[in-house]
Formats: sequence, C-alpha cells, structure tokens
Amino acid sequence: MSTSAKALICLWFDKDVHGGAEAAARFYAGLFPDSSLGKVSRAPGDYPGGKAGDALVVEFTVLGVACIGLNGGPFVQHSEAFSFQVPTDTQEETDRYWHALTEGGGTMACGWCKDRWGLRWQITPRALTEGMGDPDPAAQARVFAAMQTMVKIDIAAIEAARRGESC
Repeated sequence: MSTSAKALICLWFDKDVHGGAEAAARFYAGLFPDSSLGKVSRAPGDYPGGKAGDALVVEFTVLGVACIGLNGGPFVQHSEAFSFQVPTDTQEETDRYWHALTEGGGTMACGWCKDRWGLRWQITPRALTEGMGDPDPAAQARVFAAMQTMVKIDIAAIEAARRGESC
C-alpha cells in the first residue's frame, strides 16, 4: 500500500474476536477482487492485553480502497454509521458475497449485512440502483417498495417490480 495515499480508512478491530484485523484483512482479500493484504506491523514486545508478535496495525485494500486495520481492543464497536457498499452485477455474485459476509455475522434489511467482525456491508445489485434511478417515478416507487420487503436483494424481483410485473 502506498503511504502517499491522500486518505485511508481506519477500521478498529478487537484482536481477540475472530483473529482481529489481520484475519479480517485476509478474509476480505480472498473474497473481493482488487483486494489485498499489505504490511502487518507487530508488537515488538509484550504489552498490557497482548504479547510480542501480535498484529497491531494491518494495511490492506478492499475493492481498491486503502484501509488500515487497528487492533484496538473491545472498547469501540463498528456501527451502521459506516459501511462498505459493494455493487454487484448478477444474483450469483450478490449471493456469493452475501453468504460469505453473513457467515458468523448477521443480516439486516434492504441489502445490508454485517460480517463476523461487526463491520457493515451493503451488497447492492446495480439493478436496484438503476431501478431507483428510473426516470419513471412509478417504477422508482415499485422498486423501492419491493426492496423494502427484502433482506438480501433479489434481482429478478427488483427487475419485475421496475417493469410493473409481479415476480
């Protein structure tokens, strides 16, 4: 990762929850394209709450976005105030990301979910975004109404709602 980046997203993890920042970075790098694990800075000695060799700061990239994972402990939790939005093209891609992220995490409404570390994700098919931007206000309303009934987004149902058909 380039240290010349104008900004990095810093995400706080607890090293004692599912392997912390390093495990999360490895997971994201294996799941998403244009993602990678970078430098892992480790504790040079024992410290309160940890041992020499523990990962302290992890540099990684998620879908081309530069991130820093900080193993800061259990004091700060992720919230709905921050999420990664991931556009998808197919139901297969939507399902793959959804199932991988929710394993050990949880589901929310309208395409939102959280992973095992508590980080929030929006798995958003482009069909939904396009439907919400349809020039026909009635089509927008149908897409919006259909989305509100969903947890994971169903592309076929969104496209049918946009056309005014039932799925």
